[in-house]
Amino acid sequence: MQNFRFILALFFASAVAAFAQHSLGYVDVTNEGKVIPVRVSGSTPETNGLAQQAFKAHGRYRVEGGNYAYDIRFTPVSSTQVRVDVTKGKSGTPVLSQIASGSDVNDALLRAADLAVEKTNGLGLKGFFSAKIAFISERTGKKEVYVSDLFFRDVKQITHDGAIAMMPRWSPDGTRLLYTSFYKSGFPDIFQINLSSLQRTTFVSFKGTNSGARFSPNGQQVAMVLSGEGNAEIYIGNAQGRQIRRMTRTDAVEASPCFSPDGSRIVFTSDAAGGPQLYLLPVSGGTMQRVATNISGYCAEPDWNRADPQKIAFTMGVGKGYQVGVYDFSKRASVQVSHAPFDGLEACWLPDGRHVIYTARDRRTSRLCILDTETGQSQPVSPTMLGGCMQANAWWR
Repeated sequence: MQNFRFILALFFASAVAAFAQHSLGYVDVTNEGKVIPVRVSGSTPETNGLAQQAFKAHGRYRVEGGNYAYDIRFTPVSSTQVRVDVTKGKSGTPVLSQIASGSDVNDALLRAADLAVEKTNGLGLKGFFSAKIAFISERTGKKEVYVSDLFFRDVKQITHDGAIAMMPRWSPDGTRLLYTSFYKSGFPDIFQINLSSLQRTTFVSFKGTNSGARFSPNGQQVAMVLSGEGNAEIYIGNAQGRQIRRMTRTDAVEASPCFSPDGSRIVFTSDAAGGPQLYLLPVSGGTMQRVATNISGYCAEPDWNRADPQKIAFTMGVGKGYQVGVYDFSKRASVQVSHAPFDGLEACWLPDGRHVIYTARDRRTSRLCILDTETGQSQPVSPTMLGGCMQANAWWR
């Protein structure tokens, strides 16, 4: 029982082995709803390939060759700039012509694609293509931290520890990552790494388990899970890992804290009710309150939607496996949004508040996929050459 509780505290919904054997090169459209047919092209093979990949991952659009509502064309104008031209249907009525700048031509193209999305989606959605992710890959045989664009054209390995690393989380300004690693001590400690210098510092290293660190939206506070006092509890400290105060005092195991978009509350996982469920707690302190997900006996790994604060994505137990669920405060109800023939877990919202990037896992490997929570469309994005990929966390300007 003690071993179970330790594993639960450290991995909550990285949980048990997956239940099905299926290829993770999987695209599912459960409910197409209202999709917009578009023709997408780039003036070079590279820009054409990336533009096609991006729009095929967006559940609001269907890439067509013939009957389309918009014609979206991308043209590089320099090594860091891409022009996007959008015309309406076959009439050719101009809708958008704008140049986007980025760190390189691929970044510029993805920013240009975001402009096209914002102009044509009809729902007021923000584009998400230019987001960056931190994630864990087993490419080297060890779980190390990597960062990349969403479509893996610019992948950088951040840690080279040869030790288990997990749960990388961005600082709000995108300059640092917090993550948990067994590096040095052989026990889980929290580290911070500067992405420019790759200089690493120990953030928290107390007796017991130190894990699950996550910045507040303003970057001034960090929520984390510590077990130094005997039980895995939620704590909040400042951005330097000091002035740490205990937030929960239960006989249960707590894990996976995440701040609300306004920074006033945290949502986290606790087995206080017997099995993992979601709970809320004011950052100022108070009584933890259960989120009435009412959908599964296993609800864990919450991620609060920054674009739509009414929604929280989480991992839910379904049968012998896991899928992605979304709880909506305004409806006081949950819905299962992934329906894949493999495990879906560790969901993280993307900038538009509609799509998530999540881990798809079977008995052989794991991949990162983009999921449209409205249509159910799931598109794998991490390449097989990176090995098992998991635990993505997104950052955007």
